[in-house]
Amino acid sequence: MNIQDAQKEVDNWIKDHGVRYFNELTNMAQLTEEVGEVARIIARRYGEQSEKESDKDKDLGEELADVLFVVLCLANQTGVDLQKAFDKRMDKKAKRDHDRHHNNEKLK
Repeated sequence: MNIQDAQKEVDNWIKDHGVRYFNELTNMAQLTEEVGEVARIIARRYGEQSEKESDKDKDLGEELADVLFVVLCLANQTGVDLQKAFDKRMDKKAKRDHDRHHNNEKLK
């Protein structure tokens, strides 16, 4: 599935199950909340914080998918073609960062 297909699938889900999109500000708050859930897992599972028993069954993939869902909602409701934007960004990053990262001593 490409990003355009994912945007369509989210839009169809909203129409079939979600009644309507939450407004942009609500979705931004929801995105922040979902990113916080990802951060909690990363900090405890891969960082130095100890993992609470209640956090051990949390699925990082599902939490990342929640972040993606809200990003796709925001793209849909603001008229952003995320596939086009992503492709443009990847092209820019490839041109701008190729030599920079290969010459970074910190990454060797």
